Amino acid sequence: MIELKVIKKELIFKFPSGTSRGVMLKKPSWFFVLKDFVNKGKISIGECGLLPGLSFDDKPGYEDKLKEILNLVNSTGNLNQDFDLIKFPSIRFGMEMLKKDYFAREEKIFFETEFTKGGYSIPINGLIWMGDKRFMFDQIKSKIEEGWGCIKIKIGAIDFDEEISLLKYIRKQFTKEEIELRVDANGAFALNDALEKLKILSDYDLHSIEQPVKAGQINAMAQLCELSPLAIALDEELIGVNERNDKKLLLETIKPQYIILKPSLTGGWEASNEWIDIARSLDIGYWATSALESNIGLNAIAQWTATLERDIIHGLGTGKLYTNNIASPLVVNKGFLSYEKHKEWGYFGVTV
Repeated sequence: MIELKVIKKELIFKFPSGTSRGVMLKKPSWFFVLKDFVNKGKISIGECGLLPGLSFDDKPGYEDKLKEILNLVNSTGNLNQDFDLIKFPSIRFGMEMLKKDYFAREEKIFFETEFTKGGYSIPINGLIWMGDKRFMFDQIKSKIEEGWGCIKIKIGAIDFDEEISLLKYIRKQFTKEEIELRVDANGAFALNDALEKLKILSDYDLHSIEQPVKAGQINAMAQLCELSPLAIALDEELIGVNERNDKKLLLETIKPQYIILKPSLTGGWEASNEWIDIARSLDIGYWATSALESNIGLNAIAQWTATLERDIIHGLGTGKLYTNNIASPLVVNKGFLSYEKHKEWGYFGVTV
């Protein structure tokens, strides 16, 4: 006998977290929590990491869909059925996570790799949040002192010249071989000056820029990717593109240098692997990243990421954003994310 519950939790940021879309103080997540009364009361969890204002499934009917799944599972006792979740990517990932956890040999071990055994650490970038110049400068200085090899800076919220001065500060001290720099505009640039800004940014030996203009402007983005001296990575552009043929058409049309996979936004591991397969066929690079999930979701994304190529610096979170996150075996040190099996999972009120 199994019993499924859905529990909503507000994750509270340690500091106001700014992007070009605004400042976040908290973020909701919904958790599928399954108890198996036959299997010694085993608890399995899947996180539905909705991002308000960004997720494709941030729309009326979200919680109704969760209740529909809840009722179906509890009335049938069956997890393996078609819940029709292609239009609900974060729920689709939550169910994918829940099933994997339920059938796993070991709690919260979704993919048995050297990562979960402690023999491999995933290289990740250090994230610089938006804010005033002093706030961003202090973050950059801290990351450099901690020994990070790749830094990602969110831009588009303060004056462009001040953002350029931050890049100058880094490049005066470190070459591109010493520190890889990525920037993320979150669609902040206007079409009429985007290319000019890309040319200015390219003077600072950047690895790439994520989503320079708002998603949905496909022809404009294709032109930017063709003319830009700086590599462009699609991020928000992938949201809501769920069918394989549509994914292929999008990448064939825009021809970006990179795509960025956020399983909570793209529909989970299987859907993200489909994006990767298409990108590889078109000689487009990629990396994986998290999307402000709790450590439950971050763990699931990190374990999947460890199954991918090892010569990629990914964008996974550090699990240190929230005051009420769950303790986990995930540990970050100098730009690497590790899974330390001797550390136990904590408890933050998710139970049956």
